[in-house]
Amino acid sequence: MTFHVTIQPAGVAFDVARDETMLAAAMRAGVGLPYGCRDGACGSCKSRLVEGRVIHGAHQLKALSAAEEEAGYILTCCATPTTDCVVEARSVPGAGEFPVLKMPARVSRLERPAPDVAILTLQLPANVAFKYHAGQYLEFIMRDGARRSYSMANAPHTLQQTPAVELHIRHMPGGKFTDHVFGAMKEKDILRVEGPFGSFFLREDSAKPIVLLASGTGFAPIKAIVEHMTMKRIDRPTVLYWGCRTRRDLYLNDWALQAAAALPTLRYVPVLSEPRAEDNWRGRTGFVHEAVMADLPDLSGHQVYACGAPVMVDAAHRDFVERCGLPDDEFYADSFTSEADKHPAA
Repeated sequence: MTFHVTIQPAGVAFDVARDETMLAAAMRAGVGLPYGCRDGACGSCKSRLVEGRVIHGAHQLKALSAAEEEAGYILTCCATPTTDCVVEARSVPGAGEFPVLKMPARVSRLERPAPDVAILTLQLPANVAFKYHAGQYLEFIMRDGARRSYSMANAPHTLQQTPAVELHIRHMPGGKFTDHVFGAMKEKDILRVEGPFGSFFLREDSAKPIVLLASGTGFAPIKAIVEHMTMKRIDRPTVLYWGCRTRRDLYLNDWALQAAAALPTLRYVPVLSEPRAEDNWRGRTGFVHEAVMADLPDLSGHQVYACGAPVMVDAAHRDFVERCGLPDDEFYADSFTSEADKHPAA
């Protein structure tokens, strides 16, 4: 048994198999819907059910509250249709453009630019044409079937020189995967990955000024987007805000300074929330999204691309829309939800 789902206002449609989620079916059909974690935790795929009925799988209330569900909203990543449906959702051209591939990858380099950050370079098979949008992510498939998601930190054009992807991984003590990265992992190890995933990438059909907003290792997909913009000579006025706790957490600060020097329309603003005395920090301090609001109190004509901790992404979305006039549909985000975020009871 299959059900027919129509996406408005784009007017595209696809079939959903029994016990399949809407998002999984859309991805299989190459229909671009907004999404992030694919696990009911981030809320990026929230859409409005216009007609039909669905059953929701497990999800976080912060992603979809009971009141929102009562009002007709759904999370396509965990909503399984029980009838034909009509859904109102933003269409994301290009989200399903590249095939999702499973492949082995070899650890070719493992660096520690900060005590709790690893930069992992994975060599991809030479016979696999892995394509993605700058800003998308891949998933590690662990031996027990568990998955962990990390964004590519290098733009796709760099694979033409070396078939390798760069990932930025923060150590989460007690985390099954990151404990391995910071403990037993070594160069030449073979890992299994799948991707690309995600609808977080630059909308190039717009001429609006851009705010790139990152916290911590949320800098990774932002770095890929900046590399992509530099390669394509995209000259839209852009400001990059990177928020961290201390100076050492700005683990690629020199790279960001060089990127701003190479791209005349790019300005870089690092912000520290808890600078230490030994940092001798003379730059901006406080919450990074508040630095954006202080500099750009009117965001009504901008696009924002935010990536990092859920608390930062959620606060930025709320405050930029409510206090700075940012159109809700011009806020694009990739919320780095950890396993602890997805399963707080555990």
